Amino acid sequence: MSVAVDYEQAGELKIGQVGIANLRVRTLDVPRLIEEMRGRVQRAPKLFGRAAVVIDFGGLSHTPDAATAQALLDGLRAAGVLPVALAYGTSETERLSEALGLPLLAKFRAQYERGDDESAPPAAAPAPARREATAPAPAPAKAAAPAASPGLIQSAPVRSGQQIYAENRDLTVLTAVGAGAEVIADGSVHIYGPLRGRALAGAQGNPQARIFCREFHAELVAIAGHYKVLEDIPKTLRGKAVQVWLEDEQIMIAALD
Repeated sequence: MSVAVDYEQAGELKIGQVGIANLRVRTLDVPRLIEEMRGRVQRAPKLFGRAAVVIDFGGLSHTPDAATAQALLDGLRAAGVLPVALAYGTSETERLSEALGLPLLAKFRAQYERGDDESAPPAAAPAPARREATAPAPAPAKAAAPAASPGLIQSAPVRSGQQIYAENRDLTVLTAVGAGAEVIADGSVHIYGPLRGRALAGAQGNPQARIFCREFHAELVAIAGHYKVLEDIPKTLRGKAVQVWLEDEQIMIAALD
């Protein structure tokens, strides 16, 4: 008798714009969630070992009870990461955070809501006003085109422990991004030297953002929260000029010809 195998992860891990990981729980299977996290830490200990993690129960139909949530927190700590907060969702989540002694992070959660196919219904159009006068209305003044926002240009090397963030624009690094450094942009990231640290594009959830670099040795690359670590990247691409993009919620990496 054949046994069906479930290949979908119980928890989806995304990387936030300040290096904090967001674990969105899809299936409340505590042993499985712990084992998945242990595997991530074992594959990339320098990135995930003792990493700060926000737990997001927003993908579940019911908020777990305090005992189950505490078991998950204890297991994640044993797996090698540090749960630091819950992602804000409902009043039940707020009560759970109080029972667990953890803060709520509302803004962090909001970065990923844009990826959901949920949008507010459009507001009803107002009824046209009845004309009281026959004189033609004056033509509206032509609005000036908004000035284009230039991208942030970083000319000095980004050294270990540094973080450069381009808010609402692209980031261009003219030199190297060292190991342990982090470059982040709400738009795309362009690196004209070696990338040995982390590069995060589309930090506020833009799936169209891309990463380009001249010499690829990245510890981690992420677009709209989806990520790959060095251990998951083919060795044939290391040291090459590459581009990184998101396709069907999967990170794609290809050499630039």
